[in-house]
This record gives sequence, structure tokens and C-alpha cells, in this order.
Amino acid sequence: MEDCRRQPDPKNPTGDRFTSKRAEKALNVMLNSVVFRSSGQDLTTWGTYTEMASRFTEPILLALAALAIRSRIKR
Repeated sequence: MEDCRRQPDPKNPTGDRFTSKRAEKALNVMLNSVVFRSSGQDLTTWGTYTEMASRFTEPILLALAALAIRSRIKR
């Protein structure tokens, strides 16, 4: 026969698990693995955000420059 005694449910310390520090770390890992490629250097928090912003805006600025050159050539 099976043991019919029920084990108590484990406690989940969600207050200890979900902190802003862990959320920031998860966001950085996700962005670096999916969107950006990190340079591999140890940067400060501001340096990391600056690198992410520059990597995000560089293609946009290059596309705008290409459109500006294209419009100048077409004239």
C-alpha cells in the first residue's frame, strides 16, 4: 500500500528571489545574448548601458546617413 500521509507544501521565498538587482542582471544577460553582443570588457553599469545604447543607435544612424546620401545623389 502507498503511504497516504501528505507532505507539507514547500515554502517559496518569492520575496528573496525577485529583487531589482536580479531583474537588472536578467535584463542585461537577455539583452547581451539576444540583441547585443557584449565586448567582453568589465564595464561599470553606466558603461554597459552606454555600450548598449550605442550598439542600438549605430544601425539607425547609418541607415539615416545612407538615406541622406541617396537623396543627395538623386538630385
